[in-house]
Amino acid sequence: MRKHSGDGRPFVSAVIVAAGSGSRMGGINKQFLELRGIPVVVRSMLAFENAPCIDEIVAVVRPQEIGELKALAEEYGVSKLSVIAAGGATRQESVWKGIGAVSPRAEYAAVHDGARPFVRPEEISRCLEAAEACGGAALGVPVKDTIKRVDENGVILSTPERAGLWQAQTPQIFHLQRYRQAAELARRQGLDLTDDCQLMERAGTAVRMAMGSYENIKITTPEDIALAEGILQRREEDTD
Repeated sequence: MRKHSGDGRPFVSAVIVAAGSGSRMGGINKQFLELRGIPVVVRSMLAFENAPCIDEIVAVVRPQEIGELKALAEEYGVSKLSVIAAGGATRQESVWKGIGAVSPRAEYAAVHDGARPFVRPEEISRCLEAAEACGGAALGVPVKDTIKRVDENGVILSTPERAGLWQAQTPQIFHLQRYRQAAELARRQGLDLTDDCQLMERAGTAVRMAMGSYENIKITTPEDIALAEGILQRREEDTD
């Protein structure tokens, strides 16, 4: 039986994963860095707040940051936030904790990196449409640069054909029951994967790529802050 949001469409829960250690940002949790005065994770949550297809938001942070995120959500009016869960030791564990906290009504889960603050509501909707068509979907963009496979010494082994190569982004949206089955399989096999699509692929579920945006960057290193500021400036100029 389908679980609807009340207007005939499926109930969709967003799981915003923001429990990273900040190791590549000098120990600073990138999720709480401010861009033009607004924390990165808040910008990420607001994208889902403003997406009509999203019914609730579950955030996953480090235990010591739960209170801070709750205060920020109240300050910025993130009304869809229903649960703030404590993250695990790995990304996969943190996602699993978030999935475990979604509403019983949820039929789809949209897993998103809290450090991707520039996803647009229309891109979220596009990804959900693709997920409904086959059970799973991820935002992504075609690779622009030539990719090289190298060995442990940096010697080039091969050059994959660029046609058909995509860079995966988030959100990655999955039929919740299928995702849970795939995640349980990975746990039984002792796998710790960094990409949720891998769970579905290994379980035999097709995952479709939906066109994202090259602006949907993940803020990971200090160099990304300057790039993020440039994206914000362009967007502000476009609305003037």
